[in-house]
Amino acid sequence: MYLFGASGHGKVVADIAIETGINITAFIDDNINKAECYGFPVIHDVIDKEKPLIITIGNNNIRKAIAEKIVNKIETLVHPGSIISRTSKIGKGTVVMGGVTVNADSYIGEHCIINTNSSIDHDCHLEDFVHISPNVALAGNIHVGEGSHIGIGASVIQNVHIGKWCVIGAGAVILKDVPDYSVVVGNPGRIIKKINKL
Repeated sequence: MYLFGASGHGKVVADIAIETGINITAFIDDNINKAECYGFPVIHDVIDKEKPLIITIGNNNIRKAIAEKIVNKIETLVHPGSIISRTSKIGKGTVVMGGVTVNADSYIGEHCIINTNSSIDHDCHLEDFVHISPNVALAGNIHVGEGSHIGIGASVIQNVHIGKWCVIGAGAVILKDVPDYSVVVGNPGRIIKKINKL
């Protein structure tokens, strides 16, 4: 397997691959000064288009741009120390880190990051390219739009809809719906600015 992105996030994904018995061929990175990452070679282009790949870049915009160009088979990685309901669904390219819980009938889209010790409760729906940071708690029936990033330790109460390409700040407490392209911080969460549409 290739890991596309030779950085700190890539190292965590490499650990998951190793834990699940997957052989890592190389990291891929456009930084031509990088030759090695986490004990693996770094190459600068896809050599074998038949080899599976996972994008190991934390930035949601960049991950989407790369995903739109990749022709390799895209894998999904789930840490063996996570708890995933048998009725939940996880899309291709998504990485689930250690200590995560995903409860009944939740859906996680493609190329998402579900980070360490986060909790996704029942009937949540996460669209593609979402990043759920460490220790985030999503209550039941939460919808998170494409490309949104929920910051470390944030909490979202049940039945809330978070729009696409939003940023929810670290430790924020979200008590009501968040419109698309919003930056929200605080307890209770409040919109402090809007993001330019992509």
